[in-house]
Amino acid sequence: MATRLLALGRAEATLLKRNKTALYVALLMPVLMVWAMHSATAKLDLEKTGMSANEASITGAFGFVLLFAVYQNLSGAFVARREELVLKRLRTSEAGDAEILAGSALPAVGVALAQCVVLVVAGAAWLHLRVPARPDLLIAGFVLGVVLFVALAAVTATGARTAESAQLLSTPLLLLSVAGSGVAVPLKVMPDLVADICELLPMTPVVELMRGGWLGTLGLYETVGHLATALAWVVIAVFAVRKWFRWESRR
Repeated sequence: MATRLLALGRAEATLLKRNKTALYVALLMPVLMVWAMHSATAKLDLEKTGMSANEASITGAFGFVLLFAVYQNLSGAFVARREELVLKRLRTSEAGDAEILAGSALPAVGVALAQCVVLVVAGAAWLHLRVPARPDLLIAGFVLGVVLFVALAAVTATGARTAESAQLLSTPLLLLSVAGSGVAVPLKVMPDLVADICELLPMTPVVELMRGGWLGTLGLYETVGHLATALAWVVIAVFAVRKWFRWESRR
C-alpha cells in the first residue's frame, strides 16, 4: 500500500510541477494572504483575545495554507485527473479508491506541511512568538484539517465539469472560511451570536486546535468540543465522497 501511495504521489508531483499556475497558487497565495491580512489584524482590538497581532495573523495562516495549498489546489486537480480519465484507469489497478485519492493528494499535503513548519519556525525565530505549548494539538489540528479538506476538495470536484469551474465552486467555502473561521478575524473579536454560528464551520475547529496548540489557550472542554466538531465534519465529508464522487468523465 505504501509503495502504491508513493508512486501515485510522485506522479501527481510531476504533474503539479508542470502546472505552474497551480504550483504558484499553492506556494505563494498563503504568503500573500497573510501579508495582506496582517495589516488589517493589527487594527483590531485584540485585548480580550489574549493574542498579539503577530500571533493572530501567523496562527490564522495555517487556515490559508490548508485552503489554498490543499483545498483549492486539489479541487481543480481531481477534476483534471477525472476528465483526463486518469482516475478511471487507476481504478482498474490494485489501488483502492481511498488510496487513489490519498496518493493524488500527497504532493499538496507535503507542500502544506512544509509551509506550516516554516510558519512555526519563522514565528518563533523571527517574530519572537512563544514556542508551541501543545504540539499534540497543533499536529492533531493539521491532520484533521488535511483529511477534511482533501475530502471537501473531492466533494467540490464532484460538481465541476472543468478544473476552472472547480476553482469557482471552491470560492464560497474559501471566502466563508477566511471571514468566519478565525483565519482573518479571531472568533473572540466577533459578537457572541456570530461567533457561536462560526464555530460550526468546517475550518473553525481546525484553526482553533492549531492556534490553541501553539499558544496553549485551549482548556479541556474547548479541546474536546473542537475535536468533536472536526471529526463530525470529517465523517460527513468522507460519507459525501463515498456516495457522490464521480470517477467517470462528465464529457
